[in-house]
Amino acid sequence: MLITDFRKAEETWDNIARSFDTTRKNPWPQCLNFIEKIKKLDTIVDIGCGNGRHLIPCAKRCKKAIGIDISRNLLRIVQKKMNNKNIKNIDLIHSNVVHLPIKDGSVDSILFIASLHNIKGKENRIQSLKEINRVLKPNGIALISVWSRWQDKYRKKFIKKWFNQINGSEFGDIDIFWRQHGLNIPRFYHLYSKKEFIHDIEESNLKIIRIDDVKIHSVKKPDNYFILSKKQ
Repeated sequence: MLITDFRKAEETWDNIARSFDTTRKNPWPQCLNFIEKIKKLDTIVDIGCGNGRHLIPCAKRCKKAIGIDISRNLLRIVQKKMNNKNIKNIDLIHSNVVHLPIKDGSVDSILFIASLHNIKGKENRIQSLKEINRVLKPNGIALISVWSRWQDKYRKKFIKKWFNQINGSEFGDIDIFWRQHGLNIPRFYHLYSKKEFIHDIEESNLKIIRIDDVKIHSVKKPDNYFILSKKQ
């Protein structure tokens, strides 16, 4: 990913941070189930922590939690919540997720929720997964989720794109506009097929423990895939 791509992503998420926070209050059940298994002395990293809706529950379960996000404005929102709740065991890091500023083999668990699909370029997405493998301790686990390409909302668009693919873009790439609170801001997404998601996880040398097809907003087709993975 070019530096300009990182800057564009940072600007995008900074611009929607306050609006995003008002619409993302409740943790996902799949993440809470993962968090409940965290041990008291564990260190967990929430990559792409956003407004902290999963990070803060992590901090309540373990010795140390680390939140990483490309948006300073989202991290400021998390810091305010930490101050209000008097939470002291969270470290916040402003960084892209392709190069994590974390030591090798230093993390027990990782959440990488609804963020992998915001990284432009297949090589960069796989590199971010390799970073997860690098920083996990032996037998450390990670819960990773992406949006499904074939969910109800976007299925027809990608069927059309299949016959009219644009040079220079990957099949699955799409701009999804944030239109809450009067905003109209495009966000880059690479929506995944299940097969591609499995391939990218395996390419990073993570071992897949379980994959779940989940309907959060869709009725017919899954709109999210969750993979529970382990460092080999």
